[in-house]
Amino acid sequence: MSPVQSYTISELAKHFDVTPRAIRFYEDQGLLSPKRVNAQRVYNDGDFVRLKLILRGKRIGFSLAELKQTISLYDTQPDSKAQLQYVLETIDSHRQELLERKQDIETTLADMDDVQARIREQLALL
Repeated sequence: MSPVQSYTISELAKHFDVTPRAIRFYEDQGLLSPKRVNAQRVYNDGDFVRLKLILRGKRIGFSLAELKQTISLYDTQPDSKAQLQYVLETIDSHRQELLERKQDIETTLADMDDVQARIREQLALL
């Protein structure tokens, strides 16, 4: 069995290209729980993986509550069907929301194109 790797907050911040403040925020939200050695935070491999999951989840639109639920499922039942099903359903939900927003944006852009065309026609007549 390989030894457990440890990381400082600066090492994690640099590795994931985030600020130490962001990492402390995730800690305050209960998403990370580093050990303390004297007054310094010491993160382990599990924290490294959690931070990777948090950042990936944020990129695809997960809320903090959804991230907590995902991590909770991972902590209690890693690679379980329940965790995978939850993540799949959450992604499906976010995907549907994005598709709806995309349609709204396309409709708005078409409306703007129409208004611009009318204004250009009016300006050409002046």
